[in-house]
Amino acid sequence: MNSPEHSPLGKETPYADRYDPALLFPIPRDSNRAELGLAEPLPFHGVDIWNAYELSWLDPRGKPVVALAEFRVPATSPQLIESKSFKLYLNGFAGERIADASTLTRTLVRDLSSVAGAVVGVQLGDARAAVYPVNDMDGHLLDDQAIDIDDYGPPNADFLHADRSLTPVAETLVSHLLRSNCPVTGQPDWGSVQIAYRGAPIDHAGLLRYLVSFRNHNEFHEHCVERIFVDLSRRCEPQQLSVYARYTRRGGLDINPFRSNTPVTPPNLRTVRQ
Repeated sequence: MNSPEHSPLGKETPYADRYDPALLFPIPRDSNRAELGLAEPLPFHGVDIWNAYELSWLDPRGKPVVALAEFRVPATSPQLIESKSFKLYLNGFAGERIADASTLTRTLVRDLSSVAGAVVGVQLGDARAAVYPVNDMDGHLLDDQAIDIDDYGPPNADFLHADRSLTPVAETLVSHLLRSNCPVTGQPDWGSVQIAYRGAPIDHAGLLRYLVSFRNHNEFHEHCVERIFVDLSRRCEPQQLSVYARYTRRGGLDINPFRSNTPVTPPNLRTVRQ
């Protein structure tokens, strides 16, 4: 029958309504990094910035409280946290009476740091627009190029090249055409990416073709950004490079990995798609 209950839509998922840190599921980073030929010391610094838009708990009198949360997971952590398990864990606070936001913050830091294997930064904020303004990613937009594209995966680093006969440049490039797929659920992950570099000029058409070649690729957000960083580093050899992806939210969470060969801290800017 052509009805919702006979479709793959909306299949029941048990959602905990009480606090349970065992719901958090770690994913080792080392297997993907081994595939990329990475070893310690890593060729980049970085952080994975998560924003949670569906965080709520009860105050001591039982009245619900809502907040937005920012989490910063260092790229040096041995594990990343699987996103659906993160959502289920956060949802578990909805039925818990908690003394105040500081108490909740300490609990979040403890649990997330234990699973990631490194200290995770946690900041709670009011659900007010003034606190989270919308911004554009600075840089030259690659997406308006009139080019033919017919390669949608797997990621093809052969598209990347830089002209080392030309004078080095410093430029920042942006594309909103990044899409990959979750390796757990198969659901699409939509994102914007900002690439800032200094070095031989990178071919813009080739870079856009490369980014589009992630379209049918199954890989976590964090791994995709590291792949982009590594491929650009090896194919184009820039002196300085950073890759920052801002993914749209799914399940009340967005994930925004940043990798750079210089130790800089990225802003948690929120794009119009987020």
